[in-house]
Amino acid sequence: MQANLQRMIKLADEFFEARTDPEQINVTPRARARLERMHPATLSAKTTRNGPIAWMLVIPTTTTLMRKFIDGQIGENELLKRTPVGRPYQAVYLCSALVLPEYRGKGIAKRLLTKAIRSMRRDHPIECLFYWAFSKKGGKLARSVARAAKLPLMRRIG
Repeated sequence: MQANLQRMIKLADEFFEARTDPEQINVTPRARARLERMHPATLSAKTTRNGPIAWMLVIPTTTTLMRKFIDGQIGENELLKRTPVGRPYQAVYLCSALVLPEYRGKGIAKRLLTKAIRSMRRDHPIECLFYWAFSKKGGKLARSVARAAKLPLMRRIG
């Protein structure tokens, strides 16, 4: 179990470089607690008996903050800090999706993300999704999730 967990941590560190980029969210215990207060579906994972194989982070927010993020006026950390807790959310940021290499291409990320969005839509008037792709596969996943959720998708460039 620890081996898969260590692999997921290594994958996140290598791909997102959150520890060295102050704009990106470093999911500390404090950040996890805030995310949980925003909505229980913000963090999701798929595990096997060997530990985690996939991990997803989505952040519900307001359309005003979404536009500021899309326009590059604020980064991920500011998006998380400025998003009010306990208010209606109209947008969902598809923040990160990590899947161990041997489990990729099986629809796990899409299923986890659409399930989280469905849960948020029961509680909030979600009108659109947005993302900031770090890879072509990330963009492809975002488009697939938006189609499945039947929601418009916006992208941050740069």
